[in-house]
Amino acid sequence: MNEKPCKKGELRPVMFAGTGSDVGKSLIAAAFCRIFRQDGYQPAPFKAQNMALNSYATPEGYEIGRAQAVQAEAAGILPHTDMNPILLKPQSDHTSQIVLNGKPFGTQKAYDYFRKEGREELREQVHRAYDRLAKRYSPIVLEGAGSISEMNLRETDLVNMPMARYADASVFLVADIDRGGVFASVYGSIFLQTPEDRERIKGVIINKFRGDLRLFEEGKRLLERLTGVPVLGVVPYVDDIVIDEEDSVALVSKKKTAVAGKTNVAVLLLKHLSNFTDFSRLEHDTRVHLFYTDDVQEIEKADVIIVPGSKTVVADLCELRRNGCAQAVVRAHERGAKILGICGGYQMMGQRIKDPHHTESDVEMMPGLGLLPIETTMTKEKITRQVRFQGVWDNVSADLLSGYEIHMGETVFTEQGASPMNHICTEDGMLAEGCMATATCMGTYIHGILDNAAFIDYLIGKGGDAGSNAWDEDYQTLRNRQYDRLADHVRQHVDMERVYEILQGKNR
Repeated sequence: MNEKPCKKGELRPVMFAGTGSDVGKSLIAAAFCRIFRQDGYQPAPFKAQNMALNSYATPEGYEIGRAQAVQAEAAGILPHTDMNPILLKPQSDHTSQIVLNGKPFGTQKAYDYFRKEGREELREQVHRAYDRLAKRYSPIVLEGAGSISEMNLRETDLVNMPMARYADASVFLVADIDRGGVFASVYGSIFLQTPEDRERIKGVIINKFRGDLRLFEEGKRLLERLTGVPVLGVVPYVDDIVIDEEDSVALVSKKKTAVAGKTNVAVLLLKHLSNFTDFSRLEHDTRVHLFYTDDVQEIEKADVIIVPGSKTVVADLCELRRNGCAQAVVRAHERGAKILGICGGYQMMGQRIKDPHHTESDVEMMPGLGLLPIETTMTKEKITRQVRFQGVWDNVSADLLSGYEIHMGETVFTEQGASPMNHICTEDGMLAEGCMATATCMGTYIHGILDNAAFIDYLIGKGGDAGSNAWDEDYQTLRNRQYDRLADHVRQHVDMERVYEILQGKNR
């Protein structure tokens, strides 16, 4: 393998690849974006192809994976589609919507997508995005996807070792010791590579370690002898650093039941739940116990019920009726619980959903929950934009709040005099958005509305343990503090001197 030499003061691109999914690649990449920024570089994240239902709207109004938006924020730069040129948004077990350079490109079955036909055109798009990014930032912090040793997908892979070769990146392999089998996963991931790709792997980072780090010293030596690759660090598991998560796998570890003594907020656990990062701030509010559920009995214990976003609104609405959750939400509303719908959940709360173009399904009309005087018609075009808005619910402050929209569908009132929930600031004035049927029943298209303390106070009240609520500080200040904490944590447990030697092209 012939690596290009680095110019003085420059760092070569680095890829954080994984032994599998959910090993912590995204957070490790975010940590290094922050570290490089702190050390005077101008890093930018890049993931050629991302599969996730958590997405984000760029300032230009395009859609990328949430993880790359988080990494960009950690790097101190604005998110851009070049950081994630291909986003796959699963619509079923076998199909995904393809978002190319921030805009919907079509829907394909997994088998068809991973065929050789057409892959080179996508690869060219990925390479162009990377090249544009590399002209503006250095180093580029690439993230792999899933496992780097999926041999059956090697010829059509766009995101792992083929991308590392194109970028001439040094690869650091991230392994999750918490799930077990770390020796086999590291050894296998390295030795299933071609000789050329194996040589490109410059270091191993063991992630999510629990216990006394001294107990793994012999493990480090064994791995280095077995693989010939240095173990650059063993990073302990932490659960008090709050960074938005990308993968829906994270939902498995979320709370599922109500508790006594706090405001219970239930998020309906939809099969195709999207943008669960909407609830990150609320989840860590000390006044609140937030949990995810599709259990009717747990829904009945909730003080606030949130019907979240969904990639397949009609299918998830059908499932809510089948499992009894739809009826439970209506009963909860009747007894006085607050109900909030966000994006797809807002659409579900209306009188009906129409899909004349079969955008989502073959069902042309589906009755909604009947909680809001609205109806939605699915459209072929997707609305993606950042917004500034004022809440109709807020009788105190005229300050503009922030959020973003990512949805397909146009929603209108079905009754004269129906009230909007918010007013969006546009060049043409204030535009009505969402619907507020009562003080306890409302819906909006705005993701991130729950990042605003004013709305949280309205939703759950200002009482309770507000005085000890660490999330009362400015949200952007808090997020930056979390990135700094993550960077400090990784610095403490990774040999950064050796990392810089590798990225400067010195012998490892």
